Amino acid sequence: MMIELTFVHYLFLSFIAAIILFMVFRKDTTFISLLGIFFIALAATHSFTSSISTIFNSLIYATTELLPTIFIICFIVSLSSLLTNTGINEMMVYPFTRIIKGPIMAYWVIGALMFIISSFFWPSPAVALIGAVLLPVAIKAGLPPISVAMAMNLFGHGFALSGDFVIQAAPKLTADAAGIPVQDVLSASIPLVIIMGVVTTFTAFLMIVRSRKNELVTGELYGFEKSNEDFLLAKKWRIVLASIIPIVFISDIIFMILLDLQGGEATALIGGTSIIILLLIHFVTYKHKNLEKITGYFIHGFQFGFKVFGPVIPIAAFFYLGDSAFETLIPDTLPDESTGIVNDLGIALAHVVPLTGEIAAVTLTVAGAVTGLDGSGFSGISLAGSIAKLFSSAVGADPAVLTALGQIAAIWVGGGTIIPWALIPAAAICRVDPFLLARKNMIPVLVGLVVTTIAAIFLL
Repeated sequence: MMIELTFVHYLFLSFIAAIILFMVFRKDTTFISLLGIFFIALAATHSFTSSISTIFNSLIYATTELLPTIFIICFIVSLSSLLTNTGINEMMVYPFTRIIKGPIMAYWVIGALMFIISSFFWPSPAVALIGAVLLPVAIKAGLPPISVAMAMNLFGHGFALSGDFVIQAAPKLTADAAGIPVQDVLSASIPLVIIMGVVTTFTAFLMIVRSRKNELVTGELYGFEKSNEDFLLAKKWRIVLASIIPIVFISDIIFMILLDLQGGEATALIGGTSIIILLLIHFVTYKHKNLEKITGYFIHGFQFGFKVFGPVIPIAAFFYLGDSAFETLIPDTLPDESTGIVNDLGIALAHVVPLTGEIAAVTLTVAGAVTGLDGSGFSGISLAGSIAKLFSSAVGADPAVLTALGQIAAIWVGGGTIIPWALIPAAAICRVDPFLLARKNMIPVLVGLVVTTIAAIFLL
């Protein structure tokens, strides 16, 4: 069904273009994002006061949506700070230094582990687990933090999540929307997911190798090198706790498998475990004399978390208006048949392009990418399935291939590789600018999407 686009749709699209231009020219996006929220609300409600209120309410909405991610980052940073000060971190990473001898090995080992863990538990808990343990090792091996974050994003939020072969939440949504069995989507997505993942990760690897000399950061500069005299714990305690912590996190993985914990539930388990470990190490380190020291570590973690998320929340608030937030914050102002601004734009795009197999593949990629702009990845994949069903019947193409292609594009864009507010977990754990990370990921992801779209055309 064709959705009639309103002035609000075109205004939203105009501000998307403006935000992208701001990013390209490396300008701060807070001003343009908040301005966009105001004018979109004004166009929808024709009320000056309501538009002003929408600015505040949209920020509250975005913060609420991002709060679990903010908290897990805060707790991991608090724990990492204590692990570094006590010397436990150094003990934990020592065994890995024998395996990860250089930046090349660091990139591929971190990537492989991210892919495996993300396939079973989704990327957020995987980022927390791997970042806490392997980030210092990678930096000591010569891989810059920005490159570690790229590996986490591309292998986890991109490669593993776009296929979702184990949990199968994504293919189930797209298959239902396309009206085909989920097994058809899984089968069709295997070659496309592999092509997209291999092309993207190898392109990123070549970029990292080329620029590594200019970005090399040592452990000392990054704050991971301390002398033994600086540590707060004696060596015997460092050895004991460094042995216990990995066992505890491995136990988390076992519980995830046994209790079928995924996504937010798995992240909550990792976050709660981090707090328990923080309490244990704090008590062993400071005994009963300075128990208030833990407050300082919590403050440090929360300061870091909200400092990182500060510039992200306004732009996330704007893009949430394109999806679920609009009806919540500005109800009954879009047409009755509307499914959200971003989805409406995707449907409109599908109706204005010529119907050929080649154009169908390109349109599914573009439509999937557009629906991923809200930073969710999953919000638009049902739309991708619907468009695939429409195009396949019109041009006689394989609906499973088109469905898989739209799914891959939506998740790679929105799942956490090139949308700054979606890739915050990896950026925060690695302590890098999320907007810089998004720009670094942009070229590999775009190259991957082009190659994958071409491959899909031949598979149709």
